Amino acid sequence: MHQSLSPCQIDPVRLHVLLGQASRRFSVETLRECSSTSTLLLERARQAAPSGLLLVADRQTAGRGRRGRRWLSSPEGALTFSLLWRFAGNVAQLAGLSLAVGVAVARALEASGVSKIGLKWPNDILFDGGKLGGILVELESAPGSMLAVIGIGLNLQLPAADTEEFLHRPAALAQALSPVPDRHQLLAQLLIELAAILDRFSAAGFSALRDEWQAHHVWQDRQVRLLNGGLLDREGICLGADADGALLLRTATGIERCLSGDLSLRAA
Repeated sequence: MHQSLSPCQIDPVRLHVLLGQASRRFSVETLRECSSTSTLLLERARQAAPSGLLLVADRQTAGRGRRGRRWLSSPEGALTFSLLWRFAGNVAQLAGLSLAVGVAVARALEASGVSKIGLKWPNDILFDGGKLGGILVELESAPGSMLAVIGIGLNLQLPAADTEEFLHRPAALAQALSPVPDRHQLLAQLLIELAAILDRFSAAGFSALRDEWQAHHVWQDRQVRLLNGGLLDREGICLGADADGALLLRTATGIERCLSGDLSLRAA
């Protein structure tokens, strides 16, 4: 029996039309509510789900951000989804993937009419200095390949609740655009840009996208602190990302490369 969609739920048929030729790259499943689209998709990926499978939820009750933080969502306030993508090669060839995804999100938002989108290493989407959205990429090895579950969350409206303890001041699309874009149109634009960026990343790695990421990097040449597990790791001048996505930091001892892990970047 066909399940009716809720008024806010993403309609796969409508999304398919908006995607145009890119629709063949994706298979879309929508959920009224779930704990975390990334958790569910990772389970599906381990059961040989195909590349391009997309899970979109109206509501997430335990969406995951970096370092275990929760990202709660509602259809009125946010667009949250997770995408499965499979890559040839090993984990080393996926260095900088979260930054590449940031480039795709910036392109999509700018194509939707938002100007001055900023990127912050390694996975924050910024607008007017506030956190508009975030990216969480989870990698696992598969026979002869790698799989990536790419989770993206964007604020449509300013959150009423303290979803991340306000470590970063929140921002929302409603501050940049009125009216806020229809979720179908926004999601279609995001997927079109993601397909193009992921194809380029597969062929040439992050180095092919580095200049575009740097152009959106809002903390360039700022004095910053790098935290590891909440404790000060080092501090210096932020120089952006290296060709493999590592953070470049000018410290008292010279230019240092810092890989993500549990590192967090803060203004000094």
